[in-house]
Amino acid sequence: MTDVSVVIPTLNEEETIAICINKVKKVFKENNIDGEIIVSDSSTDKTPEIAKSLGAKVIYPKKRGYGNAYIEGFNAAKGRYLVMGDADDTYDFLEIPKFLDPLKKKEADFVIGSRFKGEIKKGAMPSLHRYIGNPVLTKILNILFRTGVSDAHCGMRAFTKEAWEKVGLKTGGMEFASEMVIKASKKKIRIKEIPTTLYPRKGSPAKIHSFRDGWRILRFMMLYQPNAFLLYPGVILFIIGTIFTFLLWRGPIRVGNIGLDIHPLILASLFALLGFQLMIFGIYTKVYGTIYKDEEPGKFTRFFLNYHSLEYEMLAGGILFAVGFLIDLRILLIWINTGFGALPQLRNAILASTLMILGLQLVFSALFVSMLLLDRED
Repeated sequence: MTDVSVVIPTLNEEETIAICINKVKKVFKENNIDGEIIVSDSSTDKTPEIAKSLGAKVIYPKKRGYGNAYIEGFNAAKGRYLVMGDADDTYDFLEIPKFLDPLKKKEADFVIGSRFKGEIKKGAMPSLHRYIGNPVLTKILNILFRTGVSDAHCGMRAFTKEAWEKVGLKTGGMEFASEMVIKASKKKIRIKEIPTTLYPRKGSPAKIHSFRDGWRILRFMMLYQPNAFLLYPGVILFIIGTIFTFLLWRGPIRVGNIGLDIHPLILASLFALLGFQLMIFGIYTKVYGTIYKDEEPGKFTRFFLNYHSLEYEMLAGGILFAVGFLIDLRILLIWINTGFGALPQLRNAILASTLMILGLQLVFSALFVSMLLLDRED
């Protein structure tokens, strides 16, 4: 078995790929490492030809994307230890030995560089990324997933083959870096950070799009942690909206010196509906993660993975809709009996509409989750 596999994704890096490969070869030679270099290429320039001429193995991912390039590269790797780094010479491949050392000493299974604990050369990272983007996204990731890293998006990393197989990464874009840290933390893989240096980029323009890629990473974290972004805010909104809807349905109320009447009732109804929608989407996300991303379901999620529970959910939704419909029917009959004149039934109409919409949302959410469960044998 090969000792070390170094995987380098490339997209038109003909100006720097030779520098990177020669550095890796130097490390292999000076440290007597039985290693291989895999270039995962989607270029339209001479990058693959240069890589092949220097002895690297070149593979061509079926799909373009940062994550796709690494996934196919690592799946093709034969090394006991896997190293990743960019092809633009922003990370120094001569630092490979210090990334491998904790793995060989069995101090960690996953080693990630930290540019903030190391050094960021002048012009190597835009101020927006250095002082806002990376710190904020890393802080959010640490709060949500308790990873404890200072630089969640450093592109220089190393890990054991076993750790790679255990995490089972799937994202094909820039979310790949975050997914690796998140899943390593979830799978209890030992992570160690070491200082590294970031150098100014050479060659073709950077492939990172600040706001688009930042949003994709944030969205990915939202999907992996729906409780914080969807479920809990939804529960709070739903409770507040439901309480005030029923209080104001009975008539005007006062909170201190503030009088609340019809308009706050409409707002409370909106809060209840919006909160319920957030809750439902949070449930969708958790169920989807369990079925398609091999996430471990909690007790709450298991409830929605049961067909019988979904039948009860549909029944409850049907009852809510029926109650709202009957209230509306009563309003219609009153209106007919009064000769289609003035109708002081606005509070009842708002309550009826709220119950009917909630009921329909509940029924359709149960149907949607049922469709997600069709392929499950259990």
